[in-house]
Amino acid sequence: MLPESFRLVGWIGLAVLAWRWMMSGDWRRLAEPARLNLFLGATVTILALWQIRTGVRPGLSFHLYGISALTLMFGFWRATVAGVLILVANAAFGRGSWAGLGADALLLAALPAGLSWGVLGALERYLPKHFFVYVLGNGFFGAALAVAAIGLATTAVVAWSGAYTLDYLLSHYTPYASLLLSWAEAFSTGMAVTVMAVYRPQWLETFDDLKYLRDK
Repeated sequence: MLPESFRLVGWIGLAVLAWRWMMSGDWRRLAEPARLNLFLGATVTILALWQIRTGVRPGLSFHLYGISALTLMFGFWRATVAGVLILVANAAFGRGSWAGLGADALLLAALPAGLSWGVLGALERYLPKHFFVYVLGNGFFGAALAVAAIGLATTAVVAWSGAYTLDYLLSHYTPYASLLLSWAEAFSTGMAVTVMAVYRPQWLETFDDLKYLRDK
């Protein structure tokens, strides 16, 4: 659906992200069997979530993303990698585009993971270290912001590419992708993060019992 120039930019961006991930050393954490099993299990779970979707036109689909939850579990880099693996699986299943994989990775994986990571950092810097700040700020607000950004960014890219007109997108896609879907994502991610923080805090690498629960 996107023109060749947009796809090329997407692949260049994905290549830069892959290089930065390798240079960061974050991939070494997957050498631990327990971390690798959790990472793969979470990735497959989110892949299954992505299969529950609907759409108005080709290239304009609605589904929950789960990238914010992955970011809280693994951090920015591995959450982005998980998103890329999900997109690869979708393309292999015929539910995605191989040619547009780079652009999709930037819009649907790196963008929400980056925003979620930024919200986490801002909350830790400016607000008290409290359990409810972590859950509500990251699980609810961070997830809603990430999905709203996906909807707005997709609207801008698709309109700029000329695939659909801006008027059509603003009438049939953007309000649902950036507003309604963000609420659904906020509630689902918020509940999932709450359950993990209470029963499986070790699954959340960004959550620290001593930091968020001690003397609270």
